Formats: sequence, C-alpha cells, structure tokens
Amino acid sequence: MKQCLSSVLIQLFSVALIASLCSAADKENPGASLDGFRWEFPSADPMEAKLKKGAVCKSGLVTGDPRKTDNFTKERTFGGKKGKRYKVTLRFRGVVEPMKYKNGSKDGDHFYVGGEPNNNGYNIYKLAVSSPESHFYLNRTDRVAHDVFTIDYTTTIEIDGGAKLTLSGNGQNGLMIANFKQLTVPEIAEKPYNGQFIQVNVVKVEEL
Repeated sequence: MKQCLSSVLIQLFSVALIASLCSAADKENPGASLDGFRWEFPSADPMEAKLKKGAVCKSGLVTGDPRKTDNFTKERTFGGKKGKRYKVTLRFRGVVEPMKYKNGSKDGDHFYVGGEPNNNGYNIYKLAVSSPESHFYLNRTDRVAHDVFTIDYTTTIEIDGGAKLTLSGNGQNGLMIANFKQLTVPEIAEKPYNGQFIQVNVVKVEEL
C-alpha cells in the first residue's frame, strides 16, 4: 500500500512539475503554441507525375456532405502574461489556391484583415484571435482562377496574453485545385505536397 501511495505521489508531482515548466515556457516564449502550425488541405487523389493545367482534385478532409465537412478547426492558447499585449511578427509560407475576400482591408499581396469570404468555391484559410478580437485571411487575391501558387510573407499582428487562437480552413465544396505545378517551399516542404497547405512561424514577439 505504501509503495502504491508513493508511486501515485511521484506521478502527481511529475505532472505538476511538467505543467509548471510548460507554463513558464509559455511566458518566456508566448508564441510557442502557434509556431510551426499548418493549415492543411490534403488531396484524396493520388499525386500523379504530370497533371494538366488547372487540374482539380478531391479534398481528403471530406467525411460526408462535401459542402459541410470539407473543413477543420484547431484551437491554441497564446502564452504570455494576462493583461499584457504583444506585437507578434508571423511568417506564412505554403502552396495555396486563390480566394477573394471583402469588407476588410488588404495587407500586402495575400494577407487580409477582417471582412468575410467573397466566393463560394475556393479554399479559405483563417486565423482568429479572441483578444483583441480580430480575424485574418491568408490567401487573398483580387481574382480567383484554377491556379496554385506559393506564398512567403511576413506580417505583424497584436495578441493579448492568454488569448484563444482559432485556426480554421474551409474548402467549401469538397474540391480544390491540385498542386499541378508540383510546387515546393524551401526549408519546410522540399517535396511537392499532395494538396495545399500554409505553415506559420513566429518570427518575433514583443511586449507592448
């Protein structure tokens, strides 16, 4: 009985220690939970050596009605200190199809602040922040087309300590433009990805 009790106490102590270390790490590196996250739209079709220009493939996310299940949502908690606001510099890289948005504002070629989708047939990549309440789209273009392209850009947003981050994607119809160009992204995707993706990396976090 004493051995069992001792074992339980050791396990509880280990859990508490790990939680404490993780909490300390989050405060020292507030963006750790976001760094390296990927929005992924895998293809359900095999990746062929050669595809025709503008080729379409089925989304591997679909589990039922393609207009209702071609999507995903993940949540993360931003670290740092509650009551503090941070200026967070993010780098986005990936292979995507174009998408139009409206009622927000452009920031560079492909980042879009606020607003809403402005087309019902192309993939949506979205990052939402609970505090200060805001949301962003990651693959903005002025027009849509059967095309894929690489992105590599850096932007800066504000996030409060302890804010909830909601990372979501919506293909809208169960189909997407295949990676028919066999595009790669140096350093993070040396081989062509069978589908589309965006990876975010946290470049810098500064307390305001």
